[in-house]
Amino acid sequence: MLKIYNSLARAKQDFVPIVPGQVRLYVCGMTVYDYCHLGHARVLVVFDMIRHWLQTSGFDVTYVRNITDIDDKIIRRAAENHESVDVLTRRFIQAMHQDAALLGVESPEFEPRATQYVPQMVAMIEVLMAKGLAYVAKSGDVCYSVHGFPNYGKLSGKSLEDLRAGERVEIAEGKNDPLDFVLWKSAKPGEPTWDSPWGPGRPGWHIECSAMGDDLLGAHFDIHGGGQDLQFPHHENEIAQSEGVHGHPHVNYWIHNGFVRVDNEKMSKSLGNFFTIREVLRRYDPEVVRFFILRAHYRSPLNYSDRHLDDAKQALTRLYTALKNVPPVLAAVDWDDPAAAAFKAAMDDDFGAPEAFAVLFELAGEANRNGARARAGLLKTLGGMLGLLQRDPDAFLQGETASTGLSPEQIERLIGDRLAAKQAKNYAEADRIRRALADGGIILEDTPQGTRWRRD
Repeated sequence: MLKIYNSLARAKQDFVPIVPGQVRLYVCGMTVYDYCHLGHARVLVVFDMIRHWLQTSGFDVTYVRNITDIDDKIIRRAAENHESVDVLTRRFIQAMHQDAALLGVESPEFEPRATQYVPQMVAMIEVLMAKGLAYVAKSGDVCYSVHGFPNYGKLSGKSLEDLRAGERVEIAEGKNDPLDFVLWKSAKPGEPTWDSPWGPGRPGWHIECSAMGDDLLGAHFDIHGGGQDLQFPHHENEIAQSEGVHGHPHVNYWIHNGFVRVDNEKMSKSLGNFFTIREVLRRYDPEVVRFFILRAHYRSPLNYSDRHLDDAKQALTRLYTALKNVPPVLAAVDWDDPAAAAFKAAMDDDFGAPEAFAVLFELAGEANRNGARARAGLLKTLGGMLGLLQRDPDAFLQGETASTGLSPEQIERLIGDRLAAKQAKNYAEADRIRRALADGGIILEDTPQGTRWRRD
């Protein structure tokens, strides 16, 4: 039985889908005004892993990951760049897709953009107005009245009094309560606008996910995910909106991945430790980055540093080396096999990828010790369930994606020169070439089948 840590219950719970055999999953995606950073990479990779394990478990998964393509930051950036909002967002949506593909992240079934769902947002706000849960503030904005929703705070576990005392909240002119949040922003000069019963304007941030989730997955669905930073206020507000409209539970399980830290400090532009996915991928193979992200449990903090990435590279190299030394024989997974059963138990316990990786390393050790091609095959198959170990081992070990150092052709030429030196009994020259390659990060392995190489 799959168990999921449900942020709403603050406990692990048995996963029981609303419709047997089907899972409807919604994840808050990116606000597209800049290149994706490591925090975005974690969301992309973690929920890709979760989706695949749900599918491996036999569920038919409908995955929705939205795109926010209109908000204050987008409007400001477009103005700074002297370009339209549409041109800006299309460019960064394309960049996001490129980054995701490099990290092995598959596309969701649906990727709605906020600007495509404004009529649905207006319709939800109209219902909230009719129920007395929303009002027009003096500023002309339409606000949600949190006082009218008795369960506000149930996701964060805080009362309204606690939230008022301890949280920074958006202050707007004419709000009835500092915690009230904007559903519809009245038009401002130079901004994109849409028509509404309250005059021209644009939607607030929180309402978009309620409208898109409702339209694509229904008024009640199985899992809603996103980064821990979204738990309050975004997801709290989403519950208030959706349950305020429909009068029944919105989502059964809430999943939040942990923060990304850099050398044990919170990642922040102000601290100068802010890294985009593209910056990291200039230095590290994308599969190493995916491995690094999944190696930590998705709910724990992820600490980024060169040392941790280098360690991830060495660990992934061990697995690929086993697949190179022992060519895998692939077969359907026998879940009664002790290693497969341990892998499944780990993943069924709140997607415990770190424990699942321990099984992969045990399989690599078995394959190396015994030359067991079936164990190598199981290693490759189980690794594939995490989106790893599907490349040709030489392609990974020889660093085809490396942006620095010797090219594969140069390395092969030097290996040929070394072989010629050995045949001429010029062992000093052969040793010199080996040392030169080692200094360049190239490790040689002499085998009965010839000399193999990999990047250190």
